[in-house]
Amino acid sequence: LEEAAFQLQQIFRIDISIALNILGIESMRAGRYSIAYTCFKLAADRGYSKAQFNVGLCYEHGRGTKKDLKKAAFYYYHAASNCHPMAQYRYARYLLCHRPENEWDRQQKAVTFLEQAAMAGLTEAQAYLGVFYLRGLQPKEKRGLKYLLLAAKSGDAQSRYHVGVCYEKGLGVQQNLAEAMRHYRQSAAAGNRNARERLRV
Repeated sequence: LEEAAFQLQQIFRIDISIALNILGIESMRAGRYSIAYTCFKLAADRGYSKAQFNVGLCYEHGRGTKKDLKKAAFYYYHAASNCHPMAQYRYARYLLCHRPENEWDRQQKAVTFLEQAAMAGLTEAQAYLGVFYLRGLQPKEKRGLKYLLLAAKSGDAQSRYHVGVCYEKGLGVQQNLAEAMRHYRQSAAAGNRNARERLRV
Protein backbone atom coordinates (compact mmCIF):
# COMPACT_ATOMS: atom_id res chain seq x y z
CA LEU A 1 0.00 0.00 0.00
CA GLU A 2 2.84 2.38 0.81
CA GLU A 3 4.37 1.71 -2.62
CA ALA A 4 1.01 2.29 -4.35
CA ALA A 5 0.51 5.53 -2.42
CA PHE A 6 4.00 6.66 -3.39
CA GLN A 7 3.31 5.89 -7.08
CA LEU A 8 0.04 7.85 -6.99
CA GLN A 9 1.85 10.74 -5.35
CA GLN A 10 4.47 10.71 -8.14
CA ILE A 11 1.81 10.61 -10.88
CA PHE A 12 -0.10 13.46 -9.24
CA ARG A 13 3.11 15.49 -8.92
CA ILE A 14 3.97 14.93 -12.59
CA ASP A 15 0.42 15.76 -13.73
CA ILE A 16 0.52 19.09 -11.88
CA SER A 17 3.89 19.86 -13.49
CA ILE A 18 2.57 19.02 -16.96
CA ALA A 19 -0.52 21.17 -16.40
CA LEU A 20 1.55 24.11 -15.15
CA ASN A 21 3.90 23.80 -18.13
CA ILE A 22 0.97 23.75 -20.59
CA LEU A 23 -0.55 26.77 -18.83
CA GLY A 24 2.84 28.49 -19.15
CA ILE A 25 3.01 27.75 -22.89
CA GLU A 26 -0.52 29.08 -23.47
CA SER A 27 0.27 32.21 -21.43
CA MET A 28 3.47 32.74 -23.42
CA ARG A 29 1.52 32.48 -26.71
CA ALA A 30 -0.98 35.05 -25.39
CA GLY A 31 1.86 37.45 -24.50
CA ARG A 32 1.38 37.09 -20.73
CA TYR A 33 5.06 36.51 -20.08
CA SER A 34 5.19 36.99 -16.31
CA ILE A 35 2.33 34.49 -15.79
CA ALA A 36 4.09 32.07 -18.15
CA TYR A 37 7.36 32.43 -16.24
CA THR A 38 5.59 31.79 -12.91
CA CYS A 39 3.92 28.63 -14.25
CA PHE A 40 7.17 27.33 -15.75
CA LYS A 41 9.06 28.08 -12.53
CA LEU A 42 6.53 26.22 -10.35
CA ALA A 43 6.73 23.16 -12.61
CA ALA A 44 10.53 23.41 -12.89
CA ASP A 45 10.92 23.48 -9.12
CA ARG A 46 9.02 20.16 -9.07
CA GLY A 47 11.76 18.70 -11.31
CA TYR A 48 9.87 18.70 -14.64
CA SER A 49 12.54 18.91 -17.36
CA LYS A 50 10.38 20.58 -20.04
CA ALA A 51 9.51 23.35 -17.59
CA GLN A 52 13.17 23.66 -16.53
CA PHE A 53 14.03 24.19 -20.19
CA ASN A 54 11.27 26.79 -20.55
CA VAL A 55 12.50 28.69 -17.46
CA GLY A 56 15.94 28.67 -19.10
CA LEU A 57 14.42 30.21 -22.25
CA CYS A 58 12.68 32.87 -20.13
CA TYR A 59 15.99 33.86 -18.53
CA GLU A 60 17.90 33.71 -21.82
CA HIS A 61 15.45 35.99 -23.65
CA GLY A 62 14.19 38.10 -20.72
CA ARG A 63 10.58 36.95 -21.05
CA GLY A 64 8.59 37.39 -17.83
CA THR A 65 11.78 37.94 -15.85
CA LYS A 66 15.09 39.78 -16.13
CA LYS A 67 17.52 38.47 -18.71
CA ASP A 68 20.18 36.40 -16.92
CA LEU A 69 22.38 33.97 -18.86
CA LYS A 70 23.82 32.35 -15.72
CA LYS A 71 20.34 31.52 -14.44
CA ALA A 72 19.36 30.32 -17.92
CA ALA A 73 22.38 28.00 -17.89
CA PHE A 74 21.43 26.76 -14.41
CA TYR A 75 17.98 25.67 -15.61
CA TYR A 76 19.30 24.32 -18.90
CA TYR A 77 21.77 22.22 -16.92
CA HIS A 78 19.01 20.69 -14.78
CA ALA A 79 16.86 19.92 -17.84
CA ALA A 80 19.93 18.59 -19.68
CA SER A 81 20.72 16.29 -16.75
CA ASN A 82 17.17 14.93 -17.16
CA CYS A 83 17.91 14.07 -20.83
CA HIS A 84 16.15 17.04 -22.49
CA PRO A 85 17.97 17.22 -25.89
CA MET A 86 17.43 20.93 -26.63
CA ALA A 87 18.52 21.83 -23.09
CA GLN A 88 21.63 19.68 -23.58
CA TYR A 89 22.36 21.62 -26.78
CA ARG A 90 21.78 25.06 -25.24
CA TYR A 91 23.74 24.29 -22.07
CA ALA A 92 26.64 22.95 -24.15
CA ARG A 93 26.61 26.10 -26.30
CA TYR A 94 26.65 28.19 -23.11
CA LEU A 95 29.67 26.26 -21.80
CA LEU A 96 31.56 26.62 -25.09
CA CYS A 97 30.76 30.33 -25.57
CA HIS A 98 31.22 31.49 -21.95
CA ARG A 99 34.24 29.57 -20.77
CA PRO A 100 37.78 30.60 -20.02
CA GLU A 101 40.09 29.33 -22.75
CA ASN A 102 41.94 26.90 -20.47
CA GLU A 103 38.95 25.12 -19.00
CA TRP A 104 39.25 21.71 -20.65
CA ASP A 105 36.73 20.08 -18.28
CA ARG A 106 33.96 22.47 -19.34
CA GLN A 107 34.65 21.74 -23.00
CA GLN A 108 34.51 17.99 -22.37
CA LYS A 109 31.23 18.35 -20.47
CA ALA A 110 29.81 20.44 -23.35
CA VAL A 111 30.86 17.84 -25.93
CA THR A 112 29.27 15.06 -23.87
CA PHE A 113 25.94 16.93 -23.74
CA LEU A 114 26.15 17.77 -27.46
CA GLU A 115 26.75 14.12 -28.33
CA GLN A 116 23.81 13.01 -26.19
CA ALA A 117 21.55 15.56 -27.91
CA ALA A 118 22.88 14.57 -31.34
CA MET A 119 22.27 10.87 -30.70
CA ALA A 120 18.74 11.73 -29.53
CA GLY A 121 18.22 13.11 -33.07
CA LEU A 122 18.52 16.86 -32.46
CA THR A 123 19.59 18.32 -35.81
CA GLU A 124 21.05 21.51 -34.27
CA ALA A 125 23.40 19.44 -32.08
CA GLN A 126 24.42 17.22 -35.00
CA ALA A 127 25.22 20.23 -37.19
CA TYR A 128 27.14 22.01 -34.40
CA LEU A 129 29.17 18.90 -33.54
CA GLY A 130 29.99 18.27 -37.20
CA VAL A 131 31.55 21.71 -37.60
CA PHE A 132 33.09 21.55 -34.10
CA TYR A 133 34.96 18.34 -34.93
CA LEU A 134 36.07 19.58 -38.36
CA ARG A 135 37.40 22.91 -37.08
CA GLY A 136 38.77 21.91 -33.67
CA LEU A 137 42.38 22.35 -32.59
CA GLN A 138 42.80 18.63 -33.23
CA PRO A 139 40.28 17.99 -36.04
CA LYS A 140 38.42 14.67 -36.03
CA GLU A 141 37.27 14.74 -39.63
CA LYS A 142 35.54 11.33 -39.81
CA ARG A 143 33.57 12.05 -36.64
CA GLY A 144 32.67 15.52 -37.93
CA LEU A 145 31.45 14.10 -41.24
CA LYS A 146 29.34 11.50 -39.40
CA TYR A 147 27.41 14.22 -37.54
CA LEU A 148 27.11 16.43 -40.61
CA LEU A 149 25.59 13.53 -42.55
CA LEU A 150 23.06 12.94 -39.76
CA ALA A 151 22.05 16.62 -39.80
CA ALA A 152 21.93 16.68 -43.61
CA LYS A 153 19.61 13.64 -43.62
CA SER A 154 17.31 15.60 -41.28
CA GLY A 155 17.10 18.34 -43.92
CA ASP A 156 19.72 20.83 -42.68
CA ALA A 157 20.92 22.62 -45.84
CA GLN A 158 24.01 24.13 -44.18
CA SER A 159 25.17 20.67 -43.03
CA ARG A 160 24.53 19.32 -46.53
CA TYR A 161 26.82 22.11 -47.82
CA HIS A 162 29.53 21.13 -45.30
CA VAL A 163 29.25 17.50 -46.43
CA GLY A 164 29.92 18.76 -49.96
CA VAL A 165 33.03 20.58 -48.69
CA CYS A 166 34.21 17.35 -47.04
CA TYR A 167 33.90 15.47 -50.33
CA GLU A 168 35.49 18.30 -52.32
CA LYS A 169 38.51 18.57 -50.03
CA GLY A 170 38.76 14.95 -48.86
CA LEU A 171 38.01 15.65 -45.19
CA GLY A 172 37.15 12.44 -43.39
CA VAL A 173 36.38 10.76 -46.70
CA GLN A 174 38.12 10.08 -50.00
CA GLN A 175 37.99 13.13 -52.28
CA ASN A 176 35.10 12.82 -54.76
CA LEU A 177 34.09 15.89 -56.78
CA ALA A 178 30.99 14.26 -58.27
CA GLU A 179 29.71 13.47 -54.78
CA ALA A 180 30.61 17.01 -53.64
CA MET A 181 28.56 18.41 -56.54
CA ARG A 182 25.59 16.21 -55.62
CA HIS A 183 25.59 17.53 -52.05
CA TYR A 184 26.08 21.14 -53.21
CA ARG A 185 23.11 20.78 -55.58
CA GLN A 186 20.86 19.43 -52.81
CA SER A 187 21.97 22.18 -50.46
CA ALA A 188 21.49 24.88 -53.11
CA ALA A 189 18.01 23.52 -53.91
CA ALA A 190 17.16 23.97 -50.20
CA GLY A 191 18.23 27.64 -50.46
CA ASN A 192 21.85 27.59 -49.28
CA ARG A 193 23.80 30.49 -50.86
CA ASN A 194 27.25 29.06 -50.07
CA ALA A 195 26.34 25.91 -52.00
CA ARG A 196 25.19 27.97 -55.00
CA GLU A 197 28.50 29.84 -54.92
CA ARG A 198 30.52 26.59 -54.78
CA LEU A 199 28.55 25.24 -57.75
CA ARG A 200 29.45 28.33 -59.79
CA VAL A 201 33.14 27.89 -58.91
